[in-house]
Amino acid sequence: MNSIIIYASHYGATKQYADELSKKTNIKVISFKEVNQQINDYDNIIYLGGLYAGGVLGMSKTLIKLNDISSKNIIIATVGLSDPTDELNKNNIRNNMKSHIPKEVFEKAKIFHLRGGIDYSKLNFAHKTMMKLLYNAVKNLPKEKQTAEDRAMIETYNKKVNFIDFSGLDKIINEIQK
Repeated sequence: MNSIIIYASHYGATKQYADELSKKTNIKVISFKEVNQQINDYDNIIYLGGLYAGGVLGMSKTLIKLNDISSKNIIIATVGLSDPTDELNKNNIRNNMKSHIPKEVFEKAKIFHLRGGIDYSKLNFAHKTMMKLLYNAVKNLPKEKQTAEDRAMIETYNKKVNFIDFSGLDKIINEIQK
């Protein structure tokens, strides 16, 4: 079966995961910006997308190009700042994904979550503004009302943190090899 790795990344963490996955599997990797109708020529589509404002960057624009998913193996991996082992985080990500891609794609896809990082000094103006607004909204919430995601943002606000862990790719590689 022929395969392709497609990634969407603003600041590089998702690209690092995509490049490492490509290296470990010998599967071609491209940016979502390069995807065209040729995506339909692939049997295995592995999509890695950064999480931004509740959505997965480029995912809907990419997966909507699929004509017939019945014969496709679709793997989606999100990359975000919050802890992907936290069930509430995973549920929030999956619920947001449901509203951005066709139901049949969501139900067919194998979904994984990876942890990325953030360097506030490299954020563009819009992302800095959004993060500041989010930070201000959650920093004064009582502890019992803060989610794990809220606490992680408070702890890392205005810092450079890197949670990239390539061992998280092992489950994805196992799924690819099935």
